[in-house]
Amino acid sequence: MARFSRKFWITSGITVAAGAALVGWIAHGNPTDQPASLFEGAKPKIVDPAPEKLPSVGVLKSVGWAAGEAPVVPAGLTVSRFAEGLNHPRTMLTLPNGDVLVAETNGPAERSMGGVTGFVAGLLMKYVGAGGTSPDNIVLLRDDGSGKARRMVLRHASLESPSGMAWGNGKLYVANHNAVLVWDFAPGATELAGEPQKIMDLPGGGNHWMRNLLLSQDGKKLYVAIGSSSNIAEKGLEAEKGRAAIYEIDLASGHARQFAAGMRNANGMGWNPATGELWATVNERDQLGPNLVPDYLTNVPVGAHYGWPWVYWKNVVDERVDLPMPEFLTDYTRKPEYAMGPHVAALGLAFVTGGQRLGPAFANGVVVARHGSWNRKPPAGYDVVFVRFDEHGNPTGQPVPLLTGFLTGKGTTHGRPTWVGWAKDGALLVSDDTAGIIWRVIAPGAAPAAPVHPISTGHLPPIRNLNAEAQMKFGAKFDPDALVKQ
Repeated sequence: MARFSRKFWITSGITVAAGAALVGWIAHGNPTDQPASLFEGAKPKIVDPAPEKLPSVGVLKSVGWAAGEAPVVPAGLTVSRFAEGLNHPRTMLTLPNGDVLVAETNGPAERSMGGVTGFVAGLLMKYVGAGGTSPDNIVLLRDDGSGKARRMVLRHASLESPSGMAWGNGKLYVANHNAVLVWDFAPGATELAGEPQKIMDLPGGGNHWMRNLLLSQDGKKLYVAIGSSSNIAEKGLEAEKGRAAIYEIDLASGHARQFAAGMRNANGMGWNPATGELWATVNERDQLGPNLVPDYLTNVPVGAHYGWPWVYWKNVVDERVDLPMPEFLTDYTRKPEYAMGPHVAALGLAFVTGGQRLGPAFANGVVVARHGSWNRKPPAGYDVVFVRFDEHGNPTGQPVPLLTGFLTGKGTTHGRPTWVGWAKDGALLVSDDTAGIIWRVIAPGAAPAAPVHPISTGHLPPIRNLNAEAQMKFGAKFDPDALVKQ
């Protein structure tokens, strides 16, 4: 009995000590005194890694918005509640008739990072208001003419953690966490009737469960963003099969191919109106310190690889990854175009294409929702920013604040901006998932933004033979005998 008692007290003491250490780490974490702005833009500062066995924790409880409260907008803009009382609204899609579809959604029950990190993350998500059961609704918001919308449930059946939505060719495409579905649907309808057709199975659940969609500009192809199941493929590559990538589906044949890879968690997608390129926001890896790795905004050429899990920011090797690295990986890994900041959780994006009404200060670029960090002290994100683009269709400068004031300054947040889109009248719509609100931002009296015209560039004439004029001019005439002489 004495031996049992001694073992009990020793075990209890160790457990209490371990718990105290964990609480101490959570309370203190791994703070930084460097502003997040150092790690944003086209040339961010890339610091040395500070690996963490446990993730640094900096969660903020969402307390909602009281009556009359609202986020802060720059001078000349106004913000109002387009819809409220929603159940965890995340993604949005504006239809040609002006109706706005919203996915009320959350992660599936089987999502998990696993291990101690997964356990801690699960507790934290519940604390911040993001760990509940998924509502699994697509709701329709219809403006009554006053800038406010009434809510109607468009569909509940067949939905499992829905996120991505796209409409074209008389069809509505919806991405569940585990499949892409399609219905016949005409804008104006208030019900999504009938059984859907499945056009692609997707790897379900995982750390990143959202599956976002974008139609090609000609409506013939559908792009699907699929996040990783883990932080750095710690469960092995087999668990990441079909993940950390963007896929392209040919809608006529149903054939799907991997379009781009090495993207830990691609989210919002859109077409750059100047260049016609696909662009996306991507959430990078965790537990390398408060200032690594910047989430990013980038163009996504076909065949591009962005390095995950082995490297980040083109050629920085993540020494924690215990997997054989493909030979010559850093030779062809693509460097992201623009850093959104570390741990900001950049999600939805919306390009200004023409017709939007935010005024001349926001007339050429892209709007990005930064959902906010859960593992950085001080917190980063919790805002909506505007990234200006130059005349060549490239991002420039630092992110410009567009919708702020989510942080209370008291260790809590009112809500978390998640997705962005455009109302038919040119106003910006922002979903605030933990507050259950869709915000509407507009510059009253502003003229609609001018269309962004595609960039037209000339091309060098193709070389038709080895002794072409261009080669001769620059002394590059081919000498087959030189190979023998060597």
